[in-house]
Amino acid sequence: MPSNHSSVSETVKVTISHRLGKGEAVKRIKEGFARTDGHLGPMLSIEQQTWDGDTLRFRVRALGQIAAASIEVLEDSLRIEVSLHWLLAKAANRLLTALRKEATRLLAK
Repeated sequence: MPSNHSSVSETVKVTISHRLGKGEAVKRIKEGFARTDGHLGPMLSIEQQTWDGDTLRFRVRALGQIAAASIEVLEDSLRIEVSLHWLLAKAANRLLTALRKEATRLLAK
């Protein structure tokens, strides 16, 4: 019996506060993503990064699935949104923890 989950997705959001100002935060995210060479750990990779103003849009590959994601850089925070395939939504806490950890690390000196 075919699954009806194939097009079901769920958007998860997380906000990370910072005190760097928008310009410095954008700079650190850009430099940090360039240094990661597309990998945020053994099971998480970044594909198709594009900047639209102060928003980084990219695709995340995890557990063989692809998710659309964005990081919007604000003056005092980052707003991360990930549209997860239903299978990844089950692992959302681990995925968000990895993205939050990496974004926080990129903001730190």
